[in-house]
Amino acid sequence: MQQVFEFIRMAAESRSPVLILGETGTGKELVARTIHELGPCNRERFVPVDCSALAPTLIESELFGHVRGAFTGAVSHNLGLLRSAGEGTLFLDEIAELPPELQGRLLRAIEEHECKPVGSTRHVRFEGRIIAATHRNLVTQVKEDRFRKDLYYRLNVLFVSLPLLRERKIDIPLLTEQILDELHQLRRPRGGCSPPALSAEGLQKLLKYDWPGNVRELRNVLERAVTGASSPVIQADDLSLTSDLNDPIAGNRSDQSIIPLQELERQAILQAISACKGNNALAARLLGIGKTTLYRKLQAFGQSE
Repeated sequence: MQQVFEFIRMAAESRSPVLILGETGTGKELVARTIHELGPCNRERFVPVDCSALAPTLIESELFGHVRGAFTGAVSHNLGLLRSAGEGTLFLDEIAELPPELQGRLLRAIEEHECKPVGSTRHVRFEGRIIAATHRNLVTQVKEDRFRKDLYYRLNVLFVSLPLLRERKIDIPLLTEQILDELHQLRRPRGGCSPPALSAEGLQKLLKYDWPGNVRELRNVLERAVTGASSPVIQADDLSLTSDLNDPIAGNRSDQSIIPLQELERQAILQAISACKGNNALAARLLGIGKTTLYRKLQAFGQSE
């Protein structure tokens, strides 16, 4: 993941288009949001758009906006998703699902920094930044004339391909801590309590699993465990994995490759700090943990700040 950390830091310093490739659940939106939050326009809006979920009959209006009376039902002016981002970031997830007839209009918006609302006779300024993502192979899509070549090259200014979670298990301890903290913030009762914790046996169970659903599956597993756990410490038996049903030998794999939790966390943190050129505050943001947590862990690892 060090290359991904380095890419995020570099992309955050630019306003050029970004293209993120990765299988479902690998964290494409998280990477896009982190690039936005670390950038100079982080006070502006981050607008996520799932291109595969846009209504086919209204997609042009939803993206580029419309003027009053542009079509039946257009009783008022609509700014559109592009312009709603202001000078912030428009994140176009599943960009490959965008209809070919609208790909050209998106290309113009990126190149000319302007777009034309449906029903309007004039173009309006578009000041936002485009970050696009897809799980599809866009090179193949271009060869099959399903995706415009010129749009592909315009988006592919800054490019990153996200690894599968099973290829970066070193990140699982910190990801788990981050997700459990997020779930705690959502569910925290009045009066407060400590975030749920994961037992050592529970962590080893997560590390042995291959995670076909990637980070999204990890979050679902932890959310289910938090909901059903009978104590603040999540045990291995609280973690329901697909392999428990489909792979009877999954729980009996060799433990020879198991790396201690503290060593996994140490490696992940040092990789992030190295990618951020020693900027601990930036490394903490990339890892999704607080600065205080990072400094505490560095002290525990015997590392200087």
